Amino acid sequence: MTDSVNENEKPTGNKQFWAIVPAAGVGKRMQADRPKQYLEINNTTVLEHTLNRLLSVQLICGVVVSISEGDEYWPELNYQSSKPVLVAKGGAERSDSVLNALLKLENTCLKTNTGADSVWALVHDAARPCVRIEDIQRLIEEAAHNDNGGLLALPVRDTMKRDNQQGQVAQTVDREGLWHALTPQMFRLDLLLKALQYAQDNQLAITDDASAMEMAGYCPQLIEAHEDNIKITRAFDLQLATLYLQYQNS
Repeated sequence: MTDSVNENEKPTGNKQFWAIVPAAGVGKRMQADRPKQYLEINNTTVLEHTLNRLLSVQLICGVVVSISEGDEYWPELNYQSSKPVLVAKGGAERSDSVLNALLKLENTCLKTNTGADSVWALVHDAARPCVRIEDIQRLIEEAAHNDNGGLLALPVRDTMKRDNQQGQVAQTVDREGLWHALTPQMFRLDLLLKALQYAQDNQLAITDDASAMEMAGYCPQLIEAHEDNIKITRAFDLQLATLYLQYQNS
């Protein structure tokens, strides 16, 4: 499944790169009065920070955002960009939101006579506003050479324990070769569509887009990222993201 590529050939070529942002989650663990993507950092919502970061990458052509039906916060943002910002229907699960966004992008490609095999989708969590532009660029440069695609990730550095489901240690797990999967995760549009649809049709549990590609027989490349690419899940994460963004922008 791997295409041979000249090492001197640029991976971008005539490819298009689009960001996919599933933003239909409710963020129950935040225990806030609104979904976490609409909480603010320095008077700007988390979602806007994320979109701004993605769209500031020169190679990214535009973004498709999956929004829940009845979402009252997205229209209030009136988000504006010089690049296309498309809206897709959010789904019950993250994978449903991603699939709907990919179908929206595929339909857009058909209208412009752009082949889905030349479009790459970078799926990124709405609640990861601190991802670094240089990490996204590295992902594009290093993982667009073949059909396997790739994802930003971090090697596991801590000792890993498996519990016995009673809050006690059952086993120490060898951390050699273990990575924390981050986002964006980048794959060819047509291949990721097929992988997600296959998983959905066969009721296979997928935890991220890379796992769907793995089930389809691909071996995504791991691209080491910076540790400040955190996902905002709890209240403390919001404070930490505020500090990271201040540091990055200083």
